[in-house]
Amino acid sequence: MNRYPLWKYVLILLIVTMGGLYALPNLYGQSQVVQVKSQQDTPVEQSTLERIGQVLTDSQIGYDDIIIDGDTAIVKFANLDDQRLGQDALKEGLSGYDTAMNLRPNVPEWLEDLGGSAMNLGLDLRGGVHFLLEVDMQEATENKKKQIRSDITAALIKEKIRKKLIKWEANELSVTFRNEADMNAAMELISTDFTELRLNEVVDGDLFEIQGLLTEESLNKIKENALNQNLTTLRDRVNEIGVAEPIVQRQGLERIVVQLPGVQDTTAAKNILDATATLEYRATDMENNAELAARTGRSPIGSSLYYDRQGRPVLLKDRVIATGNQLIDAQATFDQQSGSPAVSVKLNSIGAGRMLEFTKSNVGNFMGVVFKERIPIGKNDDGVMQYRSKEEVISNARINGVFSNQFQTTGLDSQAEANELALLLRAGALAAPVQIVEERTIGPSLGQDNIDKGVLSVQIGLALVLVFMIIYYRMFGLIANIALTVNVVLMVACLSLFGATLTLPGIAGIVLTVGMAVDANVLIFERIKEEMRLGNTIQGSIKSGYEKAFSTIADANVTTFIAAVVLFAFGTGPIKGFAVTLSIGIMTSMFTAIMLSRSVVNLIYGGKKKLKSIAI
Repeated sequence: MNRYPLWKYVLILLIVTMGGLYALPNLYGQSQVVQVKSQQDTPVEQSTLERIGQVLTDSQIGYDDIIIDGDTAIVKFANLDDQRLGQDALKEGLSGYDTAMNLRPNVPEWLEDLGGSAMNLGLDLRGGVHFLLEVDMQEATENKKKQIRSDITAALIKEKIRKKLIKWEANELSVTFRNEADMNAAMELISTDFTELRLNEVVDGDLFEIQGLLTEESLNKIKENALNQNLTTLRDRVNEIGVAEPIVQRQGLERIVVQLPGVQDTTAAKNILDATATLEYRATDMENNAELAARTGRSPIGSSLYYDRQGRPVLLKDRVIATGNQLIDAQATFDQQSGSPAVSVKLNSIGAGRMLEFTKSNVGNFMGVVFKERIPIGKNDDGVMQYRSKEEVISNARINGVFSNQFQTTGLDSQAEANELALLLRAGALAAPVQIVEERTIGPSLGQDNIDKGVLSVQIGLALVLVFMIIYYRMFGLIANIALTVNVVLMVACLSLFGATLTLPGIAGIVLTVGMAVDANVLIFERIKEEMRLGNTIQGSIKSGYEKAFSTIADANVTTFIAAVVLFAFGTGPIKGFAVTLSIGIMTSMFTAIMLSRSVVNLIYGGKKKLKSIAI
């Protein structure tokens, strides 16, 4: 009556064993480490490890080990104080390398080979930096309007449709023509390719005009696309930095949350996150005098005045050959001829085609590279974000041959600048500038304190539940305690296997699950006692208790699971962490409370045909 087939016992034992194995990495703890990475993205060699050891030894700072992990050197320290001192010493003693404090799990190699890994720890447990970024939606709209105006102009030129004037007034674009035929041809072209505009023709005497209005729906779509593009770009930039388990997610309609666990240097992170640097490749104006334009303050038609890094004036054509948005890849390198820092650039097909077309007819002429950056400086009294623009010519070199998709950009001050520019170009440009409106740094010592308190809360909650169950339900309480302990182990194993990030709210979810997980056993045990009071046999009461309580347990857990899914879908970072542990705990508790506990009951009581009493 109360016997499982052998395969079911084997399956339960296999699940419990695998759960214990993959929860095991979390028992080995973590070491305080400093990551050392070359600014030139070159692999770390044995000689680098020796230099690191020598720097630490000369500074009289103790360390446990130095190992190579990919292209990064990992220095392990015994405590937080040595880690901080070690990073300071390596910053001063190692030129050409970036350092970052972090935590590294001490998982044995044999366990890693089996796929075992410790749980990822969130910002509140590991320490790190938290940024709240605000996207300048007004700038996003202006950028889109400039793009529409430029694209329409290019399309009209391509189709040889002559226009008189094209300009924006608020959110309305007006394009005027000399005759009705040109207006009708342009209307057909614009209505097909620029669907975000609500178009209208105006004919009044000699006036032939097309008016295009950006609708509210189009404006909202522009803002949504800007936010999504910035999210993608920021994720790419964070990935380039090499931060483990970062969080980059939207908050509301105009803000983005960035959390970088393990990072303590906020300055370097800020320089990457809010930078809007890009490059523009323009033809140098070889016909006009830049010195004269600088003295008179008047630039020739079709050209603009810039200055290089030495303060010398340079005249460049207004037509842009290629921009940073058309880059596929960018790597920091050195110029073979001068040995100066450079960025090796690779363009997409559009940029490559334009560069090939330009260089074919301009060999021997000069081409300028403009470095453009907009730095947010805060909002004015009207709440409008203000910027400080920086535009300078970093290179104005002679074109010695024809090239298209791959070439070098030189004129950079240092290798560090080349590395940062290459990173920004690889990650892409922001659709609109962002401003850091909130910044928090959580130290690793506070994170460790949070871990200690979180573990203590789980231990106290689990211990109280175990004691209560043994006192109230005796042998069956002990069986429930076995199931509850295995449930916690399975939860930890699932979090480790799925690569979920554990946060303080996640620990709260575990504590809640510990209390909720025993509910199913309470329902089953009370049902068994009720069946026995009604005169049913002990074996029949055990069977009825498990079978009749199942529907109630399933209903309660399914409704809680739905709530957890909703929390995960609509919540932000901390809420998601709570929802993840809660949903995993619901699934594992269903298995342990129903299948595991019954298998133990079956092994203890299932083989006895004549039971006079049970310890419940």
